[in-house]
Amino acid sequence: MTVSPHEPRSLLNRRDAIQVGALTVAGSLLPATPTPGSDPDAASVRVAESSKAKQVVFLWMGGGVTHIDSFDPKPLAPETIRGTLATISTALPGVHFTEACPNLARIAKDICLVRSFSHDSNDHLLSQVYTLSGRKVNQAELFKHPNIGSIFSYLFGARNGLPGYIAIPGITRPGPPPHNLFVGGWLGNQYAPFAVGGQPDQPDFTKGPNPWKPDPYLQDDLMPRALAMPKGMSSTRLRKRSNLLHRLEAAVKSAEQQKPTAGMEGHYEAAMNLLTSPSVRAAFDVSQEPATKRDEYGRTKIGGRCLQARRLIEAGARFVMVDYGYDPDYGNLWDQHNVASQKFPHTSKMCLRPYHVAGIDRAFAALITDLKTRWLLDSTLVVFLTEFGRTPKINKGGGRDHWGACGSIFFTGGGVQPGQVIGASDKEAAYPVTKGYTPADIAATIYQAVGLKPDAHLLRDIEDRPWPLLDQGRGIDGVLG
Repeated sequence: MTVSPHEPRSLLNRRDAIQVGALTVAGSLLPATPTPGSDPDAASVRVAESSKAKQVVFLWMGGGVTHIDSFDPKPLAPETIRGTLATISTALPGVHFTEACPNLARIAKDICLVRSFSHDSNDHLLSQVYTLSGRKVNQAELFKHPNIGSIFSYLFGARNGLPGYIAIPGITRPGPPPHNLFVGGWLGNQYAPFAVGGQPDQPDFTKGPNPWKPDPYLQDDLMPRALAMPKGMSSTRLRKRSNLLHRLEAAVKSAEQQKPTAGMEGHYEAAMNLLTSPSVRAAFDVSQEPATKRDEYGRTKIGGRCLQARRLIEAGARFVMVDYGYDPDYGNLWDQHNVASQKFPHTSKMCLRPYHVAGIDRAFAALITDLKTRWLLDSTLVVFLTEFGRTPKINKGGGRDHWGACGSIFFTGGGVQPGQVIGASDKEAAYPVTKGYTPADIAATIYQAVGLKPDAHLLRDIEDRPWPLLDQGRGIDGVLG
């Protein structure tokens, strides 16, 4: 921000110059969030305060999860289409998954599966933005629109000291070149997610290590780097420095405009709460979980990420995104073309690896069961999403390519009618034979579940212009009770 030499320096610039140990307190530690309901138009977007879903877990598997090797098998199709995976029964009569999904098969009565997820793009970037925001874009608009989680944060704010939109770990960077699609868009960067993993050490995962058979039991350090206390700095000492900073600034506050000052104060206080609150720090600390619980989720990256999501939901977080698919150790997990550089086995064998489809099966089932056991599922909407399915026909390398025409996703929890399958695909899982549902329809369903009107016009961008919550899409009939 450019400041005239004749004007008082802004609160942000002053705080940029005052560091607490190794941290710049007023930097981008935490996206600012408004007081819920502070937007004068906020009431117009609400359907009902009594909506069942109060929190959201967004299981984001960026890259294109294969539907035919997981939730929509076609055992009567030729092997070049169905692959070599066996088909297994689920808890729902007549509904089958592949052998890579035994855990979700056992709890199928708890989910609402949509087998006619469909749209018209096979491009990763366009499709991911569409799925993350609910809005169709062109190449010039990749960073224009806010994520669904950003809108959630804007409307509902932070809670219990936790950011309004948290990404675990928030390192997905599709490309090449790598693009960060976790954005606040026209709401402003302050509504981008608080990413547990910070910036990825290796953003372009197409160039990283990708051995033929990597260790499936690698785990993340999921304690946010932003919460690392500088050496020799206790939370009490940090708070004392904060109080001193406030006193120093009191003398110049009257020279600053009230609205920007209030916004920076909220940003600063939220950052300090993150750094000094024992309960907030504990919510991010997966190491506090017993060994048996870690085993339930699987001692894998996706298992740890889902377990941390449960801890954050239990601590009161409003919107938590589990991000898994572009990885420095495993490469582009779901984008499984099996070109020579990927060094992957045949898709059917790949799906059985503990970090692939078999891994999300174990972790997702454990998360759903854990939320249910703790009486949190009724108030928490859980959504599994990926940007598209994979081609029905297995290519000559033993992989599957991009396929926007058909895929599978699911809902469970807050207000969802479980134990059903909505939509169906043809005999090759290539096209829906029932109504197809787009990413905009998925977004509309999420908004309806938390009590919002998808067709409302209330959102204000950084220039105070109104935007609709969605510009297309309808809630999927039958998903919500």
